[in-house]
Amino acid sequence: MSEFGFIKVGAAIPSVRVADCGFNVQKIGEMLCKAVDQKVQIAVFPELSVTAYSCGDLFFQQTLIRESEKMVFELLRLTAKMPICFIVGVPICCNSKLYNCAVVCSGGRILGIVPKIFLPNYSEFYEKRWFQSYCVDGLPANISYAGNAVPFGSNILFDFGEGKFAVEICEDVWSVIPPSSHHVQAGASVIFNLSASDELIGKRQYVKSLLSQQSARCHTAYVYSSAGFGESTTDVVYTGNAYIYENGKLLSESERFQFDEQLIINEVDIELLESERRKNTTFAGNPNIDVDKNYLTVEVELSLYGERVQLSRVVNPFPFVPSVGNYDESCEEIFSIQVSGLAKRYIHTGVKSLILGISGGLDSTLALLVCIKAADKLGLSRQVICGVTMPGFGTSTRTHTNAIRLMELLGIDIRDISIVAACGQHFKDIAHDPSVCDITYENTQARERTQILMDLANQMCGLVVGTGDMSELALGWATYNGDHISMYGVNAGVPKTLVRYLVCWVVENQVEAAARSVLCDILETPVSPELLPINSRGEITQLTENLVGPYELHDFFLFYVLRYGFSPRKIYFLAEIAFRGIYENTTILKWLKVFYKRFFSQQFKRSCMPDGIKVGSVNLSPRGDLRMPSDASAQLWLQEIEQL
Repeated sequence: MSEFGFIKVGAAIPSVRVADCGFNVQKIGEMLCKAVDQKVQIAVFPELSVTAYSCGDLFFQQTLIRESEKMVFELLRLTAKMPICFIVGVPICCNSKLYNCAVVCSGGRILGIVPKIFLPNYSEFYEKRWFQSYCVDGLPANISYAGNAVPFGSNILFDFGEGKFAVEICEDVWSVIPPSSHHVQAGASVIFNLSASDELIGKRQYVKSLLSQQSARCHTAYVYSSAGFGESTTDVVYTGNAYIYENGKLLSESERFQFDEQLIINEVDIELLESERRKNTTFAGNPNIDVDKNYLTVEVELSLYGERVQLSRVVNPFPFVPSVGNYDESCEEIFSIQVSGLAKRYIHTGVKSLILGISGGLDSTLALLVCIKAADKLGLSRQVICGVTMPGFGTSTRTHTNAIRLMELLGIDIRDISIVAACGQHFKDIAHDPSVCDITYENTQARERTQILMDLANQMCGLVVGTGDMSELALGWATYNGDHISMYGVNAGVPKTLVRYLVCWVVENQVEAAARSVLCDILETPVSPELLPINSRGEITQLTENLVGPYELHDFFLFYVLRYGFSPRKIYFLAEIAFRGIYENTTILKWLKVFYKRFFSQQFKRSCMPDGIKVGSVNLSPRGDLRMPSDASAQLWLQEIEQL
């Protein structure tokens, strides 16, 4: 396995002739050569790929059964020096019974034979006419096949060092409790399925849903290969479907209705799967059932092809942003979660108003839009929302104007309260020189704004709605007891990269046309806390991403740190791929170091963060998701970065 935990797998759909074992083995061998050229480590072929699946009563013929064994022996000879493990389908006779089997081969040897458990015998399927269903009643037995003494049974794990794989065949995954459910509890992280599912209208989508669910439920990679062109079309058609899933996500799939052979390839991330399993306590299953005792483990040596893996997959630079295919649905769902959370808190507390600071920036805009929607859905006047703009020493004309105009267009109660005089008085009280624009200068403004909001909430029997987002919490980019504090944080589970997309979606779908031009200008405004003086042209001088780093990088780091617990080395490797042509590697490395320093040092702010709404699988709440000591050392992680 590579240094980052990837193994390269392939699902092959070779050309096939019914009952022509010599031809079929030749084509399997040719495809294995192609797989080796592409550095595939484990490849799977369709069900009964040596004989073809659709032989019918020819499976009763001794000639076919003997020839298939002879051709498996030939295949072993042809592939003895190939650095690949592969799985082919063969009918095998054992104790006067014929079984539909998967044969796992490597280095000229058969490592194990896995018989099919569930035989379809309905509609167009009648496998029980020819084959015996395998009964799991103990450890696999040894049989002699193709010149090898081989373990025979469905409960075999193939150990490749950093992980294990197991095999099931076609109908097995359609059963109520698929064998793979037991395999993964015994330790398998990859499942290979040899199939011969015929094509029917609507069936492909059902199969994909089935495989995706099994892969997600079992936190496993699932590699599926189904019979294709060349199988008999006497009554049904086989179109050659192949899929590679990882934890429910489709990585690769074949093209349908192709007459040529196909080989799909991708890398599955064993580290990712192991991380998911460690965190999910449900995965362990019933602790009173010992699934390991009935399994035989067979060692497999995989070729490494060098440690530095070249990924086939696309690494998404924006892991928090919904994909194009379900963009509208996901944005609506996230926004609705925020709205529902706020509506419940409003009703429960019995307050009469919602108070929030409006800066003319993205975060406060999203929070305001959530308030608007919540008020509308509760049947309340928008005047229950009090938006407060609090211009200070660094507030630009652009953001102040946008804040006022947006509130006017949305029809809420507006307060425009300058903090300049109050901060000036505070500087006198603590003997701070106002010409010194240091951290005291900045945080005085943030805390004054929070004080105003809290006091207004007391006056108006209101709830202060927090506007800060998850990325700011991750980096500690908030003033302790300033904008860090609120009575309820509607953006607490929304990272900065997602905030922009949500506002865009709301602009397109949820607000009056009159407000759209202002919202579009807010979307174009640079991200800034506006705590330092503006320039002579009235423009923002304090740009957040120049100081703390690009949020798209930090969100990428945050996702892989919290979602999968990846090491800095692996995160850097993935970021190199995701941001190729956007950021230099030295830039990525620089901000990765900043991320870890800030993430560790700023935990004390997250330990006392207000209640907030969780919208995705990554969250920072100390009550539900991140239980991290405030004084933990980042040294181990920083040392690893120094070695890159």
